Amino acid sequence: MPLDRIDTLMTRILVTNDDGYFSPGIHALADALAPLGEVVIVAPGTEASAVGHALTLRRPLRLERVRDRVYAVDGTPTDCVNIALAEVLDAPPALIVSGINKGLNIGDDVTYSGTVAGALEGALLGYPALAVSLEYARGEWDFGPAASLAAALAASLLASPLPSRTFLNVNVPQGVIRGVRTTVQARRNHITKVDRRLDPRQQPYFWIEEAEDDWLPHDRSDYQAIRDGYASVTPLQPDLTDHAALGRIEALTENLGSEVR
Repeated sequence: MPLDRIDTLMTRILVTNDDGYFSPGIHALADALAPLGEVVIVAPGTEASAVGHALTLRRPLRLERVRDRVYAVDGTPTDCVNIALAEVLDAPPALIVSGINKGLNIGDDVTYSGTVAGALEGALLGYPALAVSLEYARGEWDFGPAASLAAALAASLLASPLPSRTFLNVNVPQGVIRGVRTTVQARRNHITKVDRRLDPRQQPYFWIEEAEDDWLPHDRSDYQAIRDGYASVTPLQPDLTDHAALGRIEALTENLGSEVR
């Protein structure tokens, strides 16, 4: 039997994540956004952390209606956004929100983040979007403050959308939030550790782990904001061009034309 398509005259808000449709973070987010319009969750059926902006092209995808306005896709956050637009919503959403992620997505880590990728896909497709992440907690997770901030930012975006292809990456510290800062991406000396182990048959297998990384100092970075107890809001865009380097590359390639003929 075909899945029911959402049909309403209200403002539609699409919510996704990379922790899965069952994560308490996504439901805290959906509840906070509910006063702004009709919220529809379309999220991975299993955890899809650190998948980045992956799109599934080599196998079919399944869409399951879990309950009213909650759907699961056996794919990535990017898959979820596309399936939601094509098969779940009967009209375009006014906003796409991804989160609330269990753990920060700051600095260079945004390139790995499935949470950020959900918002990125929304921006690429022309929709206002934001991603929301909460600092890791050893005990109970309190998504309330992050959800409240996300709802306030969502209301602002609905009233005054950002320029095309620009979206927000929001990170919230644990505990009392001292305020909100507009930030830039932090940078760090990135080190990845590959741990080699042997299975019971003495065949090697590997775990990729994060080793000690030193964040480079920057007063306006998202890392510094979280460290100081502030929520960070960073405007991002999919354009990875290093515009400052264009002149240098033009000089570098000026005489290469004859060598590639």
